[in-house]
Amino acid sequence: MLEVKNLTKIYPGDVLALDDVSFSVEPGEFLAVIGLSGSGKSTLLRCINRLVEPTDGEITWNGVDITQASQDELLRIRRKIGMVFQHFNLVTRSKVITNVLSGRLGYVNAMLSLINRFPKKDMQMAIAQLERVGITDQAQKRADELSGGQQQRVGIARAMMQEPEMILADEPVASLDPVLAHSIMQHLEDINRNDGVMVLCSLHFIDLVHRYADRAIALNDGKLMFDGPPQAIDDARFKEIYGKEAERVG
Repeated sequence: MLEVKNLTKIYPGDVLALDDVSFSVEPGEFLAVIGLSGSGKSTLLRCINRLVEPTDGEITWNGVDITQASQDELLRIRRKIGMVFQHFNLVTRSKVITNVLSGRLGYVNAMLSLINRFPKKDMQMAIAQLERVGITDQAQKRADELSGGQQQRVGIARAMMQEPEMILADEPVASLDPVLAHSIMQHLEDINRNDGVMVLCSLHFIDLVHRYADRAIALNDGKLMFDGPPQAIDDARFKEIYGKEAERVG
């Protein structure tokens, strides 16, 4: 279980990004994190694996307080937390297979990884993950030769190389058209349903939340505004989250 208690993040200049946020996520749950741009969604996800350091509060995962973990402990924790980014975060001049193998960096000899020497079983795992997301034929291409949807599939395959128990997906479909967005969301759904991986996914579009999420939380100006089933987000609640002028799409 993941438990977030009274999480607060204040950036330099007294910018309050998260304001006393508390919620929990059950193992194997698919949680959507929704809200306007700047509401604190990305900060929340990045606090969970401490890519962003919380100002106050606790984040406990399987009984371990992530906020108090030492750097060595944090490295071990991060092995089991895959991250999928909005802008893919690939090494664009490297081959697709090399980008996928980088998901094993927490497990292999650091010196050998610098010269792209990975165990045979890791190479086999990388090919299997590329096959799972349907782009095995792109393995030897440079990442920047791929379309946006293909690059995000590489990002998902890389995350799965960590053999994660949790995936944090930070606006994974924000830069993709609707058809590609559903394709990427279906891969995350497959990982959640068939591998039992907890998924926390920040999203803009309510139709995607309704289709894929077991539960949703909503942020507005860093405050938790909603925690419940997506179907409970009626028009009134939607306007509380997104503002009175907002119109639902889907």
